[in-house]
Amino acid sequence: MSAEAAGGKPKPGTEGLPPIEGTPATPAVARPAGPARVSLALQGGGTHGAFTWGVLLRLLEEESIEVASISGTSAGAINGAAFAQGIAEGGRAGAAALLDRLWGAIGGRYALSPLRNNPFEELIWGPDLSHSFAWQAFDALTRVFSPYQLNPFPIEMNPLKQVLEEVLDLGTLCTHPEAPRLFVTATNVRSGKPRVFARHEVTREALLASACLPNVFRAVEIDGEAYWDGGYLGNPALWPLYDGKGPQDIVLVGINPISRPDIPQTVQDINTRVNEIGFNASLMYEMRAIEFVQRLVDQGILKPPRYQRLFIHLIEDEEQMRQLGMSTKYNGNRGFLNSLREDGRAAADAWLAENREALGRRDSVDLRARFL
Repeated sequence: MSAEAAGGKPKPGTEGLPPIEGTPATPAVARPAGPARVSLALQGGGTHGAFTWGVLLRLLEEESIEVASISGTSAGAINGAAFAQGIAEGGRAGAAALLDRLWGAIGGRYALSPLRNNPFEELIWGPDLSHSFAWQAFDALTRVFSPYQLNPFPIEMNPLKQVLEEVLDLGTLCTHPEAPRLFVTATNVRSGKPRVFARHEVTREALLASACLPNVFRAVEIDGEAYWDGGYLGNPALWPLYDGKGPQDIVLVGINPISRPDIPQTVQDINTRVNEIGFNASLMYEMRAIEFVQRLVDQGILKPPRYQRLFIHLIEDEEQMRQLGMSTKYNGNRGFLNSLREDGRAAADAWLAENREALGRRDSVDLRARFL
Protein backbone atom coordinates (compact mmCIF):
# COMPACT_ATOMS: atom_id res chain seq x y z
CA MET A 1 0.00 0.00 0.00
CA SER A 2 1.21 3.46 -0.82
CA ALA A 3 -1.26 5.80 0.82
CA GLU A 4 -3.63 3.96 3.05
CA ALA A 5 -5.17 5.31 6.18
CA ALA A 6 -8.50 6.49 7.39
CA GLY A 7 -9.67 8.17 10.56
CA GLY A 8 -12.07 6.45 12.95
CA LYS A 9 -15.39 8.04 13.90
CA PRO A 10 -16.28 7.68 17.60
CA LYS A 11 -19.50 5.84 18.33
CA PRO A 12 -22.39 8.07 19.38
CA GLY A 13 -22.23 8.85 23.07
CA THR A 14 -18.50 8.09 23.36
CA GLU A 15 -17.16 11.52 22.36
CA GLY A 16 -14.60 12.76 24.85
CA LEU A 17 -13.99 9.31 26.37
CA PRO A 18 -10.55 7.67 26.25
CA PRO A 19 -10.13 5.63 23.06
CA ILE A 20 -10.21 1.84 23.14
CA GLU A 21 -6.71 0.42 23.51
CA GLY A 22 -5.04 0.11 20.11
CA THR A 23 -7.58 2.42 18.44
CA PRO A 24 -6.39 6.02 18.77
CA ALA A 25 -8.94 8.80 18.50
CA THR A 26 -9.18 10.46 15.13
CA PRO A 27 -7.34 13.79 15.02
CA ALA A 28 -9.50 16.77 14.10
CA VAL A 29 -9.18 17.60 10.42
CA ALA A 30 -10.46 20.78 8.82
CA ARG A 31 -12.42 20.18 5.63
CA PRO A 32 -10.90 21.89 2.58
CA ALA A 33 -12.83 24.72 0.94
CA GLY A 34 -14.83 24.04 -2.23
CA PRO A 35 -16.67 20.90 -3.31
CA ALA A 36 -15.82 17.70 -1.48
CA ARG A 37 -13.88 15.50 -3.91
CA VAL A 38 -14.65 11.82 -3.43
CA SER A 39 -13.85 8.44 -4.92
CA LEU A 40 -16.67 5.98 -5.49
CA ALA A 41 -16.30 2.23 -4.96
CA LEU A 42 -19.20 0.43 -6.63
CA GLN A 43 -20.03 -3.18 -5.87
CA GLY A 44 -21.32 -5.68 -8.40
CA GLY A 45 -24.42 -7.79 -7.95
CA GLY A 46 -26.32 -8.29 -11.19
CA THR A 47 -29.47 -6.22 -11.58
CA HIS A 48 -29.17 -5.20 -7.93
CA GLY A 49 -26.86 -2.62 -9.47
CA ALA A 50 -30.04 -0.60 -10.06
CA PHE A 51 -29.72 0.34 -6.37
CA THR A 52 -26.41 2.00 -7.25
CA TRP A 53 -28.14 3.74 -10.15
CA GLY A 54 -30.37 5.48 -7.60
CA VAL A 55 -27.42 6.37 -5.36
CA LEU A 56 -25.56 7.94 -8.27
CA LEU A 57 -28.57 9.96 -9.36
CA ARG A 58 -28.87 11.41 -5.86
CA LEU A 59 -25.14 12.21 -5.64
CA LEU A 60 -25.31 13.96 -9.01
CA GLU A 61 -27.80 16.40 -7.49
CA GLU A 62 -25.24 17.48 -4.87
CA GLU A 63 -23.20 20.35 -6.29
CA SER A 64 -21.10 20.23 -3.12
CA ILE A 65 -19.76 16.77 -4.06
CA GLU A 66 -17.43 16.10 -6.97
CA VAL A 67 -16.64 12.53 -8.05
CA ALA A 68 -12.98 12.32 -9.05
CA SER A 69 -12.42 8.56 -9.24
CA ILE A 70 -14.53 5.42 -9.60
CA SER A 71 -13.63 1.78 -9.04
CA GLY A 72 -16.28 -0.72 -10.01
CA THR A 73 -16.88 -4.40 -10.59
CA SER A 74 -19.54 -6.06 -12.73
CA ALA A 75 -22.71 -3.94 -12.47
CA GLY A 76 -20.65 -1.42 -10.50
CA ALA A 77 -18.18 -1.16 -13.39
CA ILE A 78 -20.98 -0.62 -15.89
CA ASN A 79 -22.60 2.02 -13.71
CA GLY A 80 -19.20 3.66 -13.31
CA ALA A 81 -18.53 3.67 -17.05
CA ALA A 82 -21.92 5.23 -17.78
CA PHE A 83 -21.37 7.83 -15.05
CA ALA A 84 -17.88 8.73 -16.32
CA GLN A 85 -18.93 8.91 -19.97
CA GLY A 86 -21.98 10.99 -19.08
CA ILE A 87 -19.88 13.45 -17.08
CA ALA A 88 -17.41 13.75 -19.95
CA GLU A 89 -20.08 14.37 -22.56
CA GLY A 90 -22.70 16.38 -20.69
CA GLY A 91 -21.75 17.06 -17.08
CA ARG A 92 -24.08 16.04 -14.27
CA ALA A 93 -27.19 16.12 -16.44
CA GLY A 94 -25.42 14.03 -19.06
CA ALA A 95 -24.44 11.41 -16.48
CA ALA A 96 -27.97 11.15 -15.10
CA ALA A 97 -29.43 10.84 -18.60
CA LEU A 98 -26.95 8.13 -19.63
CA LEU A 99 -27.57 6.12 -16.46
CA ASP A 100 -31.31 6.30 -17.12
CA ARG A 101 -30.75 5.17 -20.68
CA LEU A 102 -28.52 2.29 -19.57
CA TRP A 103 -31.04 0.85 -17.14
CA GLY A 104 -33.89 1.47 -19.55
CA ALA A 105 -32.02 -0.64 -22.09
CA ILE A 106 -31.40 -3.37 -19.52
CA GLY A 107 -35.10 -3.45 -18.70
CA GLY A 108 -35.95 -3.54 -22.40
CA ARG A 109 -33.69 -6.55 -23.02
CA TYR A 110 -35.15 -8.36 -20.02
CA ALA A 111 -38.61 -8.14 -21.57
CA LEU A 112 -37.32 -10.66 -24.13
CA SER A 113 -35.64 -12.93 -21.57
CA PRO A 114 -37.01 -16.37 -20.72
CA LEU A 115 -35.83 -15.81 -17.12
CA ARG A 116 -38.83 -13.88 -15.89
CA ASN A 117 -41.93 -14.58 -13.89
CA ASN A 118 -45.25 -14.77 -15.66
CA PRO A 119 -47.93 -12.40 -14.31
CA PHE A 120 -49.32 -15.07 -11.96
CA GLU A 121 -45.87 -15.95 -10.56
CA GLU A 122 -45.02 -12.28 -10.16
CA LEU A 123 -48.24 -11.73 -8.23
CA ILE A 124 -47.31 -14.53 -5.81
CA TRP A 125 -43.53 -14.34 -5.60
CA GLY A 126 -42.77 -10.74 -6.54
CA PRO A 127 -39.21 -10.30 -7.87
CA ASP A 128 -38.08 -13.76 -6.67
CA LEU A 129 -37.51 -15.95 -9.74
CA SER A 130 -36.49 -19.12 -7.91
CA HIS A 131 -39.99 -20.64 -7.89
CA SER A 132 -40.59 -20.28 -11.63
CA PHE A 133 -40.15 -23.18 -14.02
CA ALA A 134 -37.88 -21.06 -16.25
CA TRP A 135 -35.48 -20.31 -13.40
CA GLN A 136 -35.40 -23.89 -12.16
CA ALA A 137 -34.64 -25.17 -15.66
CA PHE A 138 -31.90 -22.56 -16.08
CA ASP A 139 -30.42 -23.35 -12.68
CA ALA A 140 -30.41 -27.10 -13.40
CA LEU A 141 -28.78 -26.67 -16.81
CA THR A 142 -25.99 -24.44 -15.52
CA ARG A 143 -25.22 -26.93 -12.75
CA VAL A 144 -24.87 -29.85 -15.17
CA PHE A 145 -23.42 -28.22 -18.28
CA SER A 146 -20.75 -25.56 -18.67
CA PRO A 147 -21.28 -22.68 -21.08
CA TYR A 148 -18.69 -24.35 -23.33
CA GLN A 149 -20.87 -27.48 -23.52
CA LEU A 150 -24.30 -25.92 -23.50
CA ASN A 151 -23.19 -22.64 -25.10
CA PRO A 152 -26.47 -20.79 -24.55
CA PHE A 153 -24.80 -17.40 -24.40
CA PRO A 154 -21.73 -16.92 -26.60
CA ILE A 155 -20.38 -13.40 -26.19
CA GLU A 156 -21.99 -12.25 -29.44
CA MET A 157 -25.42 -13.16 -28.03
CA ASN A 158 -24.80 -11.85 -24.54
CA PRO A 159 -27.70 -9.43 -23.94
CA LEU A 160 -25.40 -7.25 -21.84
CA LYS A 161 -23.04 -6.87 -24.81
CA GLN A 162 -25.96 -5.65 -26.87
CA VAL A 163 -26.89 -3.12 -24.18
CA LEU A 164 -23.32 -1.81 -23.98
CA GLU A 165 -23.13 -1.45 -27.76
CA GLU A 166 -26.42 0.42 -27.76
CA VAL A 167 -25.71 2.79 -24.87
CA LEU A 168 -21.99 3.34 -24.28
CA ASP A 169 -19.37 5.05 -26.43
CA LEU A 170 -16.26 4.67 -24.32
CA GLY A 171 -13.89 6.59 -26.58
CA THR A 172 -14.44 9.85 -24.72
CA LEU A 173 -13.19 8.35 -21.47
CA CYS A 174 -9.59 8.15 -22.67
CA THR A 175 -9.04 11.78 -23.52
CA HIS A 176 -11.72 13.98 -21.96
CA PRO A 177 -10.26 16.05 -19.09
CA GLU A 178 -13.57 16.17 -17.21
CA ALA A 179 -14.04 12.39 -17.05
CA PRO A 180 -13.40 10.86 -13.61
CA ARG A 181 -10.65 8.28 -13.30
CA LEU A 182 -12.18 4.86 -13.84
CA PHE A 183 -10.99 1.42 -12.74
CA VAL A 184 -12.67 -1.86 -13.73
CA THR A 185 -11.75 -5.17 -12.09
CA ALA A 186 -11.85 -8.63 -13.67
CA THR A 187 -10.40 -11.99 -12.58
CA ASN A 188 -7.65 -13.58 -14.69
CA VAL A 189 -8.77 -17.19 -15.07
CA ARG A 190 -5.30 -18.69 -15.53
CA SER A 191 -3.31 -16.73 -12.95
CA GLY A 192 -6.08 -16.28 -10.38
CA LYS A 193 -5.03 -12.65 -10.01
CA PRO A 194 -7.14 -9.50 -10.35
CA ARG A 195 -6.73 -7.37 -13.43
CA VAL A 196 -7.61 -3.72 -13.00
CA PHE A 197 -8.33 -1.92 -16.26
CA ALA A 198 -7.60 1.80 -15.99
CA ARG A 199 -9.71 4.37 -17.80
CA HIS A 200 -7.72 4.29 -21.05
CA GLU A 201 -8.04 0.47 -21.11
CA VAL A 202 -11.77 0.24 -20.46
CA THR A 203 -13.56 -1.29 -23.43
CA ARG A 204 -16.86 -3.10 -23.76
CA GLU A 205 -14.90 -6.34 -23.51
CA ALA A 206 -13.35 -5.23 -20.21
CA LEU A 207 -16.82 -4.45 -18.84
CA LEU A 208 -18.13 -7.82 -20.04
CA ALA A 209 -15.15 -9.55 -18.45
CA SER A 210 -15.84 -7.81 -15.14
CA ALA A 211 -19.42 -9.14 -15.25
CA CYS A 212 -18.69 -12.62 -16.65
CA LEU A 213 -20.27 -15.29 -14.45
CA PRO A 214 -18.36 -18.49 -15.28
CA ASN A 215 -21.35 -20.82 -14.98
CA VAL A 216 -23.34 -18.75 -17.49
CA PHE A 217 -20.91 -17.23 -19.99
CA ARG A 218 -17.67 -18.27 -21.63
CA ALA A 219 -14.62 -16.44 -20.31
CA VAL A 220 -13.99 -13.14 -22.06
CA GLU A 221 -10.63 -13.05 -23.83
CA ILE A 222 -8.64 -9.82 -23.91
CA ASP A 223 -5.12 -9.73 -25.38
CA GLY A 224 -4.89 -13.50 -25.19
CA GLU A 225 -5.95 -13.76 -21.54
CA ALA A 226 -9.26 -15.16 -20.27
CA TYR A 227 -11.27 -13.28 -17.63
CA TRP A 228 -14.18 -13.95 -15.30
CA ASP A 229 -16.21 -11.75 -12.98
CA GLY A 230 -14.04 -9.38 -10.99
CA GLY A 231 -16.07 -9.89 -7.83
CA TYR A 232 -14.02 -12.92 -6.84
CA LEU A 233 -10.93 -10.77 -6.19
CA GLY A 234 -12.17 -7.19 -5.94
CA ASN A 235 -15.77 -6.25 -5.29
CA PRO A 236 -14.79 -3.55 -5.83
CA ALA A 237 -11.00 -3.12 -5.80
CA LEU A 238 -10.14 -0.26 -3.47
CA TRP A 239 -6.39 -0.04 -3.87
CA PRO A 240 -6.48 1.94 -7.16
CA LEU A 241 -8.29 4.69 -5.25
CA TYR A 242 -5.60 5.37 -2.65
CA ASP A 243 -2.53 5.65 -4.84
CA GLY A 244 -1.83 9.22 -3.77
CA LYS A 245 -3.64 10.83 -6.72
CA GLY A 246 -7.19 10.30 -5.52
CA PRO A 247 -9.24 12.10 -2.86
CA GLN A 248 -9.05 11.15 0.79
CA ASP A 249 -12.76 10.25 0.88
CA ILE A 250 -13.83 6.85 -0.47
CA VAL A 251 -17.59 6.26 -0.67
CA LEU A 252 -18.46 2.58 -0.96
CA VAL A 253 -21.89 1.75 -2.38
CA GLY A 254 -22.76 -1.67 -0.96
CA ILE A 255 -25.38 -3.94 -2.52
CA ASN A 256 -24.32 -7.31 -1.08
CA PRO A 257 -25.39 -7.75 2.55
CA ILE A 258 -22.46 -8.43 4.85
CA SER A 259 -24.44 -9.81 7.77
CA ARG A 260 -27.69 -11.72 8.23
CA PRO A 261 -29.35 -12.42 11.58
CA ASP A 262 -30.72 -15.85 10.65
CA ILE A 263 -29.13 -19.15 9.63
CA PRO A 264 -30.24 -20.04 6.08
CA GLN A 265 -31.93 -23.42 5.84
CA THR A 266 -33.51 -23.71 2.38
CA VAL A 267 -31.40 -24.44 -0.69
CA GLN A 268 -32.22 -21.02 -2.12
CA ASP A 269 -31.30 -19.20 1.09
CA ILE A 270 -28.05 -21.16 1.45
CA ASN A 271 -27.06 -20.37 -2.14
CA THR A 272 -27.87 -16.71 -1.57
CA ARG A 273 -25.73 -16.53 1.56
CA VAL A 274 -22.80 -18.36 -0.04
CA ASN A 275 -22.97 -15.91 -2.94
CA GLU A 276 -22.96 -12.92 -0.56
CA ILE A 277 -20.04 -14.20 1.49
CA GLY A 278 -18.01 -15.06 -1.60
CA PHE A 279 -18.53 -11.73 -3.28
CA ASN A 280 -17.82 -9.76 -0.08
CA ALA A 281 -14.64 -11.64 0.84
CA SER A 282 -12.15 -9.46 -1.05
CA LEU A 283 -13.79 -6.28 0.26
CA MET A 284 -13.52 -7.56 3.83
CA TYR A 285 -9.79 -8.24 3.39
CA GLU A 286 -9.12 -4.79 1.96
CA MET A 287 -11.09 -3.03 4.69
CA ARG A 288 -9.15 -4.92 7.35
CA ALA A 289 -5.86 -3.86 5.77
CA ILE A 290 -7.02 -0.23 5.59
CA GLU A 291 -8.08 -0.29 9.23
CA PHE A 292 -4.71 -1.74 10.26
CA VAL A 293 -2.71 0.89 8.37
CA GLN A 294 -5.04 3.57 9.71
CA ARG A 295 -4.09 2.63 13.26
CA LEU A 296 -0.38 2.80 12.38
CA VAL A 297 -0.87 6.30 10.98
CA ASP A 298 -2.86 7.38 14.02
CA GLN A 299 -0.05 6.11 16.25
CA GLY A 300 2.56 8.02 14.23
CA ILE A 301 4.33 4.85 13.07
CA LEU A 302 3.50 5.62 9.42
CA LYS A 303 3.72 9.25 8.42
CA PRO A 304 2.66 11.60 5.61
CA PRO A 305 3.28 12.36 2.81
CA ARG A 306 3.85 8.75 1.86
CA TYR A 307 0.79 7.64 3.85
CA GLN A 308 -2.23 9.90 3.74
CA ARG A 309 -5.31 9.63 5.88
CA LEU A 310 -8.35 8.15 4.15
CA PHE A 311 -11.95 8.65 5.19
CA ILE A 312 -14.22 5.69 4.49
CA HIS A 313 -17.97 6.01 3.95
CA LEU A 314 -20.67 3.45 3.20
CA ILE A 315 -24.02 3.95 1.48
CA GLU A 316 -26.22 0.87 1.73
CA ASP A 317 -29.62 -0.42 2.79
CA GLU A 318 -28.70 -3.82 4.15
CA GLU A 319 -32.11 -4.48 5.66
CA GLN A 320 -33.79 -3.98 2.29
CA MET A 321 -31.22 -5.98 0.32
CA ARG A 322 -31.47 -8.90 2.75
CA GLN A 323 -35.00 -9.47 1.50
CA LEU A 324 -33.75 -10.26 -2.01
CA GLY A 325 -32.55 -13.75 -2.93
CA MET A 326 -29.83 -14.62 -5.41
CA SER A 327 -32.30 -15.20 -8.25
CA THR A 328 -33.40 -11.57 -8.11
CA LYS A 329 -29.94 -10.55 -9.35
CA TYR A 330 -31.12 -11.86 -12.74
CA ASN A 331 -34.44 -10.01 -12.59
CA GLY A 332 -34.53 -7.09 -15.01
CA ASN A 333 -38.22 -6.31 -14.74
CA ARG A 334 -38.63 -2.55 -15.18
CA GLY A 335 -40.79 -2.21 -12.09
CA PHE A 336 -38.23 -4.08 -9.98
CA LEU A 337 -35.35 -2.00 -11.36
CA ASN A 338 -37.20 1.23 -10.68
CA SER A 339 -37.98 0.09 -7.14
CA LEU A 340 -34.28 -0.61 -6.51
CA ARG A 341 -33.42 2.79 -7.99
CA GLU A 342 -35.71 4.51 -5.51
CA ASP A 343 -34.27 2.44 -2.64
CA GLY A 344 -30.78 3.59 -3.66
CA ARG A 345 -31.86 7.21 -3.93
CA ALA A 346 -33.45 7.05 -0.47
CA ALA A 347 -30.33 5.42 1.04
CA ALA A 348 -28.09 8.13 -0.45
CA ASP A 349 -30.44 10.85 0.75
CA ALA A 350 -30.39 9.44 4.29
CA TRP A 351 -26.60 9.14 4.23
CA LEU A 352 -26.18 12.71 3.02
CA ALA A 353 -28.51 14.05 5.69
CA GLU A 354 -26.51 12.33 8.43
CA ASN A 355 -22.96 12.34 7.11
CA ARG A 356 -22.43 15.13 4.58
CA GLU A 357 -20.28 17.03 7.11
CA ALA A 358 -18.03 13.97 7.56
CA LEU A 359 -16.57 14.37 4.07
CA GLY A 360 -12.99 15.54 4.30
CA ARG A 361 -12.99 15.22 8.09
CA ARG A 362 -13.60 11.69 9.34
CA ASP A 363 -14.99 8.25 8.62
CA SER A 364 -18.74 7.85 8.64
CA VAL A 365 -18.55 4.07 9.12
CA ASP A 366 -16.96 2.19 12.01
CA LEU A 367 -14.50 -0.06 10.19
CA ARG A 368 -13.89 -2.30 13.18
CA ALA A 369 -17.57 -2.92 13.83
CA ARG A 370 -18.52 -3.34 10.16
CA PHE A 371 -15.63 -5.28 8.65
CA LEU A 372 -13.48 -6.86 11.39
